[in-house]
Amino acid sequence: MGTTIWELDFYSRPIFDENKKKLWEVLICESPLDIARSPDSLFKFSKFTDNKSVNSIWLREAIEEAIAKAPIPPDRIRFFRRAMNNMILKACEEADIPAIPSRRTYALDRWIEERMIDFYPTQDGYDADAAKAASVTYPPLNAVPLPDAVRGDRKDRWAFVSLEAAAFAEMKDWDIGFSEAFPLEMMGISPEMKIPGLIIFSPRATPLAAWMSGLELGYLQLETGKFPRLRLETGASDSWILADIKDEKTLAEANGFDSAKKNANQVHFLAIQSNPESESFTGFWLLKEDC
Repeated sequence: MGTTIWELDFYSRPIFDENKKKLWEVLICESPLDIARSPDSLFKFSKFTDNKSVNSIWLREAIEEAIAKAPIPPDRIRFFRRAMNNMILKACEEADIPAIPSRRTYALDRWIEERMIDFYPTQDGYDADAAKAASVTYPPLNAVPLPDAVRGDRKDRWAFVSLEAAAFAEMKDWDIGFSEAFPLEMMGISPEMKIPGLIIFSPRATPLAAWMSGLELGYLQLETGKFPRLRLETGASDSWILADIKDEKTLAEANGFDSAKKNANQVHFLAIQSNPESESFTGFWLLKEDC
């Protein structure tokens, strides 16, 4: 049996009770993990409470209620909301489930967007102005160099590439060491769309892929300015310098990657191979940047 990961959010919603206080809601959904997983098959759980019950005890009880209803309990839980870090960590610890800050809450992000459009506006006490102020933004992060143990040398190469979305239907048959994916349909990707990506070719492919597999991979981001570079965003607040861009040709390719990412609803991928002739991937991850 494979790993089961849940994504969790616990926060106020744009709905007010009879005392003019915002209702709070816990949302839990399963991470798809696989390209072939149907979005409709993912476990989901939601529950409202008033602002007087906003504490780790209520949240732990809600998590335990979700576990009782789920076909498979989670091995760990991801959450993105830094403001709720302590409460979520405490509740999950008391429920005996490891919790990890992560920006890889793609299914949950999508579900929240859908509820903002289709569900919350239909509820009594909904406030449109409160909904407009509900988005989460964080200041830019300072990227740091990769750890010495996985930092590349002169033999490392990397290339911007792209694949038609339809090609990912065969991903389950690819020879991949470390990976995580999600169903492209969940992100509104049509089969003919081009999905951009970065492939790293390195003699140290295995330690690099193993290190990345232990992170909560978020997305690749192009940092422009005087010293352009490609960053790898991980966890809830970590940022790594993946590659410095030192010439105009590479910068043009990086800008092309960034434009293609926008055209693909910010979906992209990161792959690692030992060399360009290899028919296997040491690592392959589908990613999505925050919109």
